[in-house]
Amino acid sequence: HQSRLSASSSSSSSSSSTDQIDFAVAERYNTDHPNNNVPPHIAALVGRGLHTKPNHPIGIIRAQIQDYFSKVEGTDFHIFDAEDPIVTTTQCFDDLRIGPDHPGRSPSDTYYITDETLLRTHTSAHQSQHLRDGYDCFLCAGDVYRRDEIDASHYPAFHQLEGVKLFDSEIVKESNGLTGDDWLASPDCTIIKEDLKQVLEGLMDHLFGPVEKKWSDDFFPFTEPSLELEIMYDGKWLEVLGCGVVHQEVLDMAGIGERRGWAFGLGLERLAMILFEIPDIRLFWTDDERFTSQFQAGQITKFEAYSKFPPVFKDIAFWLPEGYVENDFFELARGVAGDLVEGIELIDEFTNPKTNRSSKCYRISYRSMDRSLTNDEIDALQDSLRDQSETTLGLEVR
Repeated sequence: HQSRLSASSSSSSSSSSTDQIDFAVAERYNTDHPNNNVPPHIAALVGRGLHTKPNHPIGIIRAQIQDYFSKVEGTDFHIFDAEDPIVTTTQCFDDLRIGPDHPGRSPSDTYYITDETLLRTHTSAHQSQHLRDGYDCFLCAGDVYRRDEIDASHYPAFHQLEGVKLFDSEIVKESNGLTGDDWLASPDCTIIKEDLKQVLEGLMDHLFGPVEKKWSDDFFPFTEPSLELEIMYDGKWLEVLGCGVVHQEVLDMAGIGERRGWAFGLGLERLAMILFEIPDIRLFWTDDERFTSQFQAGQITKFEAYSKFPPVFKDIAFWLPEGYVENDFFELARGVAGDLVEGIELIDEFTNPKTNRSSKCYRISYRSMDRSLTNDEIDALQDSLRDQSETTLGLEVR
């Protein structure tokens, strides 16, 4: 049984235009538009609402983060956690200074429903609308979708939580009209950046206990300056989130150019895999009671592995056509074998010096989390993958 999420399932969502929409309807995402590239296995994931399930690791982490922000002094963060995952290219990209040529807009990276609508690639897609609607402190959590590599920590559907805080105009009035380097060098920019760092360092201590932290400069189109936070956990530095001062152009496009503030975004799976010690991202999507029964609201408990079935390895090699994009091959493999694909690793590549043609060889690891796989069934999947690689992607399988 898969629970269904609709816009009316969360009283904290204030989006009246999407009331009563059931998100767990595959037909919303598998349209007959010629450029629709949402495969059935992705459409089937939408609307599961893992982040709203109180006893699911994703829901537990989301609740702990919201609990922390409910106690941040002087701010009242509005919660959005049931927003329509279909957004426009303007919302997802243009409003955030992600230009037409950005690789993240490519159909090899993004699931398009039509030329102008898509499955959101980040929760930031809702940011500008909330700013236009007058919200100046809010958290936004939800499922997001991106084509990606295949391994234990990457999955084409995952969950993010982002936060935005705008400052009272009186607090930052000294920097009115400042832009570019003048703004970056201003005391007000420093005030906002230091407030952001203090709040997020507190969040890390709330989730992980007191930990050593390290800040470094980063780049995002929608914040300036931009920062990355790492924490020392179990003897290793781990990247946990990106953040920054909201870019002036983003605020201008939202019609609030006189305001200033900060924003951050983090991946809920990333934090849950660390805190619950969950080794494979596919597990979050299972309905197996051996997984789901291990977790309770408000508690961080170490995941106990309930089975470890052996992998089956198969190799595939092919000559590359012009314009080959690796993500397209990964997406095809997921479409053929679903979650039985545990990982795909490039093990060899070469270019023929006479013909100048290039070849790649990948090793595919097939593994089920709840049963042993037979060579016969994997051979059938591998044969299907070989056939579809040629017919769908134009690859010349060797």
